[in-house]
Amino acid sequence: MTNHSAAARTVDSTKDKIKQRQARVGIIGLGYVGLPLALLFSEQKFRVTGFDIDQRKVDTLAKGESYIYRIGAQEIQTAKAQGFSATSDYALLEEMDAVIICVPTPLDQYHEPDLSFITDTTHAIAPHLQPGQLVVLESTTYPGTTEEVMVPILEQENKLGLKAARGDSDASKEFFVAFSPEREDPGNTTVARRDIPKVVGGVNPQASELAGALYGSIFQRTVPVSSPAAAEMTKLLENIYRCVNIALVNELKLLCLRMELDIWEVIEAASTKPFGFHPFYPGPGLGGHCIPVDPFYLSWKAKEWDFRTRFIELAGEINTNMPYHVLASIGSALNGHKKSLNGSRVLILGVAYKRDIDDLRESPALTIIELLQKEGAQVSYHDPYFPFIGKGRKYDLQMKRSELDKLGEYDCIVIVTDHSDYDYKKIVREARLVVDTRNATKGIDSPKVVRC
Repeated sequence: MTNHSAAARTVDSTKDKIKQRQARVGIIGLGYVGLPLALLFSEQKFRVTGFDIDQRKVDTLAKGESYIYRIGAQEIQTAKAQGFSATSDYALLEEMDAVIICVPTPLDQYHEPDLSFITDTTHAIAPHLQPGQLVVLESTTYPGTTEEVMVPILEQENKLGLKAARGDSDASKEFFVAFSPEREDPGNTTVARRDIPKVVGGVNPQASELAGALYGSIFQRTVPVSSPAAAEMTKLLENIYRCVNIALVNELKLLCLRMELDIWEVIEAASTKPFGFHPFYPGPGLGGHCIPVDPFYLSWKAKEWDFRTRFIELAGEINTNMPYHVLASIGSALNGHKKSLNGSRVLILGVAYKRDIDDLRESPALTIIELLQKEGAQVSYHDPYFPFIGKGRKYDLQMKRSELDKLGEYDCIVIVTDHSDYDYKKIVREARLVVDTRNATKGIDSPKVVRC
């Protein structure tokens, strides 16, 4: 039997295990991407093991409880009954047929890619790598990461001398590698997870075939591309498209403010065009795990080819500056009430990066709070999803949530995240001054409201 047919037999065998729901699936990183993915596999009768270095997450899941607001405890308990378990013991990776990596890829203090979570995870996987295993990276990153960063570590540090399958090779001495970008949209209740098409790019055709079979068992549609780099670039394009268009409407909002035009009215009118226009909306800045980060990943990688992504960099600059615009608007609004920013009591409404989710990553609210504090304001916050804000990678606020029973005691209330359970009419009625960054007070006519 040729090497190629041996490899094909390995792929066919694993595909059959996937079809029969006998394949063991390991998911590394049980956060906003990894845990929903684990539950999706579990719903389809796979036996799933979740891996995470955060022992608190492991212990919470072991008790059948959840630490993500939109995932109920019942979902965890149902998955556990199906065989789902969580662990911090990476030695159990040896029992897996497929290993999926869902770890963070933030920016460092210089706005350059921080791949430490990917590299640390890959170093942890390598000693436990087995012949025929499929390893898939889902973390958003620059084109080339899978093959240039992850594969060399796996090949150099595994104990069995295994190599990534690239063509005609010996199936007993190889493993399979692919990239499939996560497309999780926290807070989206209109599109079911399994209805989101899954892009897949393998290091070789067999890896693509295997990854396609795995994801095809839980998603309605898979979209194969020619390589991991093509899949990596696909994810960046999706989010840079949003970043650039959000920057456009943010810049137009600043112009409309000077021209005394309502940008929200303009967007609503433009949205009536049945072709050639898709609405994007301005705000206080970008947040989340992708849109504020992804453009910088591509800009950084582009330098390797002596190419400057000026359009993308400009969009990032505009969006990054939006919290400073909010700060200036708050100062101007207070000045109109004969109050200085220094010493004023300011309440931030909403600290999550988007409406109705429990996610703080890259939230512009954190930057706005820090900027206000530097100017001497006495800052409080309220968010139904966060009773406390402690320390993160880029912040250390140590703030306890304030309640909404004494709104009139604040000099200014700033709507940063427009959660749907806020009573905006009541807020405007009881407040002295409201600065609205999200058009949450649309339809409320009051001299107290300043929209920025």
